[in-house]
Amino acid sequence: MVRYELEYPKQPYSTVKRYDSLASYSLSTIHTIIATSPLVNVSFNPPNSPFPTILPMIGALGSYARPSADITDVQDLYLHGYVSSRIMNLSRTPDQPDGLPVCISATHLDGLVLTLTPNSHNYNYRSATLFGHATLVTDRDEKLFAMRRITDGVVPGRWEGSRVPPNAGEMASTSVLRVKIAAGSAKVRAGGPTDDKGDMSDEALKDRVWTGVVPVYQTLGTPLAGEYNRVEVPGYIAEYVRDSNVGAQEQAVEAAKATVVPKKVVDE
Repeated sequence: MVRYELEYPKQPYSTVKRYDSLASYSLSTIHTIIATSPLVNVSFNPPNSPFPTILPMIGALGSYARPSADITDVQDLYLHGYVSSRIMNLSRTPDQPDGLPVCISATHLDGLVLTLTPNSHNYNYRSATLFGHATLVTDRDEKLFAMRRITDGVVPGRWEGSRVPPNAGEMASTSVLRVKIAAGSAKVRAGGPTDDKGDMSDEALKDRVWTGVVPVYQTLGTPLAGEYNRVEVPGYIAEYVRDSNVGAQEQAVEAAKATVVPKKVVDE
């Protein structure tokens, strides 16, 4: 059976122009980048401010209507924060009937690409941006759904591994935003160094300059017990640390060995 990969629609504000051969609009690609980032950067335009605002936040993808939806499916992005924070207050204003317009981005660095000349040095990276409207979640069950997704996004299984459900005070002091995603795009660079023909034909240059990729990946350390901890490190935490470290290293090494996608430059 043929399975078609869903993509976000290309919009004027979301279409990648420069090096568009590196672009992807695949839900799977974009969602994976967002879902595997410990933090996302959320930007919005506060009224009466001369500058946009950008906040590092913890977010999690999910669909309350379809809890079984995975990264290949249409989902919302949930963000949580303090009840009286500016972004939460702006999401309550009646002059934003569709919600607060937001942009959300995440980037992973996979390698340092070192070439013959400084001008052609590069990074192996995966970046994604989502565009959507944020509204407050008012339904208690959906709020709990989102809080669980966000907690398990920190360490899978942590929701059940902690004291739940949140008490009344915790529920009252925490707000959750649901971002309905309108569009998204990703840009991914993988592969080794590339240099222009002039430098490549300079044998003396190639004899003295090292070229290649230094893989870059996040490593989780050995869990350290807290001052009042009384239990051994649970299996789900140890497993997450191990699997995360192995996966991150494999991702970086595979990116370094990948075939470079030729760049097609479009400037507008």
